[in-house]
Amino acid sequence: MENGDENVKRKLNKYACACAVVGSLISIIFGYDTGVMSGAMILIREEFTVKEAQLEVLAGILNLCALVGSLCAGRTSDYIGRRYTIVMASVIFMFGSILMGYAPNYGVLLAGRCTAGVGVGFALMIAPVYAAEISSANTRGLLSSLPEIGISVGILLGYISNTLFANLRLELGWRMMLGIAALPSLFLALGTLKMPESPRWLIMKGRVGEAKKILEKVCNSSEEAKERFKDISKYVGIDENCNEDIVVIPKNKSDQGKGVWKELIFRPAPTVRRMLIAGVGVHFFEHATGTEAVILYGPRIFKSAGVTARKKLLLATVGIGLTKLTFITISTFVIDKVGRRKLLLFSITGMIVALMGLATCLTVVERADKKLLWALVMSLIFVYMFIMFFNIGLCPVCWVYSAEIFPSKLRAAGASVSVGVNRVMNATVSMTFLSLSRAITIGGEFYLFAGVAVMAWFFVYFCLPETKGRSLEEMEELFSKSTATSKNVELVNS
Repeated sequence: MENGDENVKRKLNKYACACAVVGSLISIIFGYDTGVMSGAMILIREEFTVKEAQLEVLAGILNLCALVGSLCAGRTSDYIGRRYTIVMASVIFMFGSILMGYAPNYGVLLAGRCTAGVGVGFALMIAPVYAAEISSANTRGLLSSLPEIGISVGILLGYISNTLFANLRLELGWRMMLGIAALPSLFLALGTLKMPESPRWLIMKGRVGEAKKILEKVCNSSEEAKERFKDISKYVGIDENCNEDIVVIPKNKSDQGKGVWKELIFRPAPTVRRMLIAGVGVHFFEHATGTEAVILYGPRIFKSAGVTARKKLLLATVGIGLTKLTFITISTFVIDKVGRRKLLLFSITGMIVALMGLATCLTVVERADKKLLWALVMSLIFVYMFIMFFNIGLCPVCWVYSAEIFPSKLRAAGASVSVGVNRVMNATVSMTFLSLSRAITIGGEFYLFAGVAVMAWFFVYFCLPETKGRSLEEMEELFSKSTATSKNVELVNS
């Protein structure tokens, strides 16, 4: 009988999956904006005759504004709820897309990019948190990875959009690329209103009756719903047998907006400090290893390798989008079986090999007197290999990890800080890639990224314990006992 109950728990709940899918749709819109900008920048430069430095600002400013959005999203979602925060993200991004699609000059385009960036910050923080809080422990990795699948789908659609709209006249093509994202943003804002609120957030607010009804829907059995309610109520400090619809939550648990930053950053307990280092660190290395350089400046990299025709450059980036979507989808279905830590170590190992190979090929091409076909082919292979290994592990796991490790009171704030670091590194790479490649050559830049990837491998090995199969309420116990050394990780897995 126990095995039967276990199988029921492990079965993917369709309602929870549907909620996570809808909550992750905002990520498709963000991914689209990232992918389409790689091609739009070529056309924008032609119309507005802007300098490379201005293009770097245009590429990176979205992430700096996303930093503001992500830091605001934590407190916002604690006050108005996870669902309405997704609505807010959609509306803000919609206005940003309208501005970019209208843009009569570079200044308005930049303003639209900034507005969209704030919406992106809200979306990147809230989508994984919502998915993590509505799912069970055994399917949390899969559902929390859905926002990254959304980003990959969006990037691919952006690349395809580049090839389609590039055939329009110059002043219309890039405006259609950027402005069309306003329509799905509006529909998403309306659709999100039909979603249920996070049951954990409702319980933190004392709305127990509503939370129980939602738990019955997102769990596969009444027993599982009761067990999840028991875990949450124990953490919050209320009676697990409570039958009231509204209860008063103990002050130290309910005041999510008060003392959060003190407990998280200024005076964290040792356990919280380990969580913060883990969450911030994994997001830092996601972009410090150069992924944004490959995705956003893919055409420039392929051009350096020897591909010169505009149409071929855009088609090569479609290959990046297909590779990214394929392997992040694979990752989604293995993350709960393989585990976060093993997947990260495997992923980063492959990234190191790919970055070293790409750096070597680009250096050879740059120093050669004639076009080398073998170096061009190997450069393309190493780019796709990097995208493959990045998306099988580091890309989805960093979002799952930071959304699940923090305690309920600090989860939104902890995730927002982690996403903030993610956006800073994204902006740093986006806004310095061209300048740095001129300073140390494009091959030298990828050698630098390879060195950072080696550091990332050691960080994961020593600082990240395995969280596979753990409930959200067990994370404090896990991080309080574990120093994330390999010995401790083996004890956790056993």
